Amino acid sequence: MTDRATRYLYLARHGEAASEGDGSGLTAAGRRQAALLGRRLAGRPVSVLHHGPLPRAAETARLVAEQLTGVRPQPCEEAGDFVPHVPERDELPDDGAEFLLNFLSSTTAQEREQGAALARRAVERFTGPVPGREERHELVVTHAFLVGWLVRHALDAPAWRWLGVNAANAALTVLRYAPGRPPAVLLLNDQGHLPQELHWTGTPWTPRPG
Repeated sequence: MTDRATRYLYLARHGEAASEGDGSGLTAAGRRQAALLGRRLAGRPVSVLHHGPLPRAAETARLVAEQLTGVRPQPCEEAGDFVPHVPERDELPDDGAEFLLNFLSSTTAQEREQGAALARRAVERFTGPVPGREERHELVVTHAFLVGWLVRHALDAPAWRWLGVNAANAALTVLRYAPGRPPAVLLLNDQGHLPQELHWTGTPWTPRPG
């Protein structure tokens, strides 16, 4: 039997961006969030850092890596910004179904197909125990949708349930994949490294803290 070791998967959404458009980098607040996230992780044995290809994720990863020792950010499509699953009406509970369908209504057929493929690849790349005998601590700097998708997958929840996991900017989620055990959610959307004024999901229906 092949040896397998525990994977600790650290998930972080990028810092606040000037715009959610593809070409936007971080605001001053976003850069501060990223630096504080890096300090939070400096004491952890993170050895791998993946990030999505968009500027806001790449800049966040670079600022985080500056706080880590010997870790080089690695871009990958699987950590990108995509819609992992668009549910049919009968998948959803009556309460909130119209809201969710309306939220996803602008997703094109091509985006649905590409997103589903990337979601499958993300599960293959980032989840489960790792080969060998050494546990691995890896960080993925990504976007809110992928955080929700991987949390949903870890909990074996219905495919639509990535919706409603509103990851905050530079918040930390940690999943554990140990051999012979179900996945565990150790932290979810933790913002303890951020001051109150930097707590923000960026979603338009979520009020910014006062």
